[in-house]
Amino acid sequence: MTAQNETDLLARIPTGLLIGGEWIAAEGGKTFDVRDPATGEVIRTIADASPADGIRALDAAVAAQDAWAATAPRKRSDILRGAFELVRDRAEEIALLMTLEMGKPLSEARGELAYGNEFLRWFSEEAVRISGRYGLNPEGTGNMIVSQRPVGPSYFITPWNFPLAMATRKIAPALAAGCTTVIKPAAQTPLTTLYFASILQEAGLPAGVVNVIQTSTSGAVSAPIIADPRLRKLSFTGSTEVGRRLIAQAAEGVLRVSMELGGNAPFLVFADADLDKAVDGAMLAKFRNIGQACTAANRFIVEESIADEFARRVTERVQAMRIGRGTEEGVQIGPLIDEAAVAKAKSLVADAVERGATVRTGGEAIEGAGTFFQPTVVAGVRPGSDILSEEIFGPVLAIATFRDEDEAVRLANDTEFGLVSYVFTTDLARGHRMIDRLETGMMGLNAGVISNAAAPFGGVKQSGVGREGGFEGIHEYLSTKYTLLPVS
Repeated sequence: MTAQNETDLLARIPTGLLIGGEWIAAEGGKTFDVRDPATGEVIRTIADASPADGIRALDAAVAAQDAWAATAPRKRSDILRGAFELVRDRAEEIALLMTLEMGKPLSEARGELAYGNEFLRWFSEEAVRISGRYGLNPEGTGNMIVSQRPVGPSYFITPWNFPLAMATRKIAPALAAGCTTVIKPAAQTPLTTLYFASILQEAGLPAGVVNVIQTSTSGAVSAPIIADPRLRKLSFTGSTEVGRRLIAQAAEGVLRVSMELGGNAPFLVFADADLDKAVDGAMLAKFRNIGQACTAANRFIVEESIADEFARRVTERVQAMRIGRGTEEGVQIGPLIDEAAVAKAKSLVADAVERGATVRTGGEAIEGAGTFFQPTVVAGVRPGSDILSEEIFGPVLAIATFRDEDEAVRLANDTEFGLVSYVFTTDLARGHRMIDRLETGMMGLNAGVISNAAAPFGGVKQSGVGREGGFEGIHEYLSTKYTLLPVS
C-alpha cells in the first residue's frame, strides 16, 4: 500500500456524527484526533459528540423504530445482504483502514473483515426465520400464540480492538430483529464504524435506523442515553470493570443487557497432545491481533513433562516473528494500542520475573516511534504472579505447569473470568471431561481460534451475560409475547 492510497482512503471517511440519516457536526463544532499507533501521527480529525448529541441520536432511533419494526423481514434481509456484498467488494480498503487506526497487520485486518462480514450474511438469513408457535393449551380451553417482537431502540458501545467485527456483531442481529440503534465506537478506532455506517446507507438502510456518535467523553455521553426511558437494550464489549458500572446504570431502567467482558483464557496442554498442533494453536490463540483480544490465551498451563519442550518450540516461533507497521509486507506484530498498554505488558513481565519466572525471549518495549512491545515468552511462571490473574492484552505468552488433570482444571478455573478455554489432548474422553469441567462459555478442543458468526459467542462468571452470533444472537433483540385465544 502506498502513502497516496492511505491519503485517498482517509479523505473519503465521513468525519461527522450520523444522526437521523445526516452527517452533522458535533455540538459547538467540537472535534478530536484519531492517531496511527504505529507512528503516533494524526490520521483524521472527526466530530466529538456531546451528551446532547447522544440524546439527538436516540431521538432519531426512537422516531425510526416503529417503521423499521414494521418493515418486512425480507426487506431487512436484503439490506443486510447488500451491505455484506458492499463490504466484500471493498475488503482491501476496509482492511487498510483498520490497520491505520488500530495498528494490526494487514493480514490480521483481512481476517477480521472476513469474520466480521459474516455477521451481515448470517443475520440476513436469520431475519426471515424469526418464528413463534401456536397450539392448544393442555386444558383445551384456548389456543396459545407465542410471537417474537423487536426489543426496541438499542445502544451499543464497542471496543477498539476489532473495529469492524464488533460493530457488525451487534448491528446485524439488531437490524434483523427490527431494532433501531445508536452506536458509540471507541475513540481510538472510530473510522471503520463511520465508513461501515456509510456503507449501510448505500445498501438502502432508512434514515435513523443506525446512528453513530463517536466521542472522547464516553461516560458523559453514554449516561443520559442509558438513563432515558425510551431505550430498551444496552450491549457493551469491553472490560469487566466498566461492564459492572454499565449494568448498574441499566438496572434503573431494567434494560435488556448483553455484556461481553474481560477474559483470562487458560490454554491447557496435556502430555498426550500433538505438540506440533499445540504450538500452532498457541501462536494463533496468543498472538492473533497482537494479543489484544478478549479470546487471547492468557495462561498457558502445560503438563510438567513437556513444558520445557513446549517452551522451546514456541520461543523459536516467536523469535522469528516480524515486528513493524501493519501496512508493511510480512509484518506479524504491529503496535499496541497506546502507551498504557505497553506499560501494562512491561509491568506484568517484570512482576513474573521478580517472582521467579524466566524470560525466554522479548520482554521489553521497543524504542522509537509508535507503541511497540516485543513478542515475549515467559516460562516457569509462579503462583501468585499478576500475569496469571490479569488480562495481558499484549503479545506475552506466559507458561505455568501442572502435574495431573485435577490440578490443571483447578488452575484453569481459578479466576473470576470464564470467557473461553483451550485444551490440547489426543484423549477423547479427557476432552469430553474438559467440556464439562472447565468454567467457560466457549472452548477450543485442539483448536486455537474458535470465533464464528454461526456460533454463540459469550462467557460465564464475570466474563459477561448474553450471546452474540449463532441462532442465539438474534434472540438478544427479541421479546417473547404470549397471547391466549379462547376456544369458542
